[in-house]
Amino acid sequence: MSNRDLPKASFNVRGDLRTVITPKALERWRPEVKAADSGEDPATVSILDVIGQDWMGNGVTASRISAILRNIGKRDVVVNINSPGGDYFEGLAIYNLFRDHPAKVTVKILGVAASAASVIAMSGDEVQIARAGFLMIHNTWIVAMGDRNALREAADWLEPFDQVAVDIYAARTGLEPKAIAKMLDRETWIGGTEAVDKHFADGFLPADAVTEAAKQAANGQALKAEFRIDEILARAGVPRSERRNLVQAMKGGTRDAAATDTPGAVDVLDQVNDLLARMKAI
Repeated sequence: MSNRDLPKASFNVRGDLRTVITPKALERWRPEVKAADSGEDPATVSILDVIGQDWMGNGVTASRISAILRNIGKRDVVVNINSPGGDYFEGLAIYNLFRDHPAKVTVKILGVAASAASVIAMSGDEVQIARAGFLMIHNTWIVAMGDRNALREAADWLEPFDQVAVDIYAARTGLEPKAIAKMLDRETWIGGTEAVDKHFADGFLPADAVTEAAKQAANGQALKAEFRIDEILARAGVPRSERRNLVQAMKGGTRDAAATDTPGAVDVLDQVNDLLARMKAI
């Protein structure tokens, strides 16, 4: 189908709320999964990271995708995706960019396209998925703090965003919106075969289109651990700058560092455990 037939995502962002990656999506994401051959013609865009800027300033953002597409111009583009999701609002902005691209957009789901990344995947004129790949769709997850009135307000504010997702998935698949809404309510993982059968994807990737960078597997596991720690700290109300310092200290700290002014990994773990204990006590 042409991506011009898809609805444009209209949304506004609240600075006091942020969307998050679900634990299951992070667990299933394998960062080492890459495209075997990205090619040069048509031009290629790689979305192989979290959606939105993470605590280290990395991640896939709409501004970065916009800059890439400006350089590509009015040429066909291939979008390789392997992402656990992330900032849902950033994902909607990226979806709009690909939807509005003047030439053909071919989306290739190499591994996982979860949450916000699954919305981006729907923007293609053609969507291909690895047989072992997955889409994950669900209602928007956020971190919110406040009393029952503030949380009720946040829930009401989120409802239209879930409807935007329903509209996008329904337009792509032809499934009834009520059926899509039920899939979002229960967080649904859709394997490659089911994705093609239900028209989330148009076909399969060739078997040799995906490779696993074995040397990056260990780094990928470490990266996922950092995201989980950052998420825990965020839910505990730790400011972003302090979370970044703690994660960096865990990566570079040693037991010997405890004797200096630089916090070591053991000290940082103690701080994280203390925060977790306080969260459980609330």
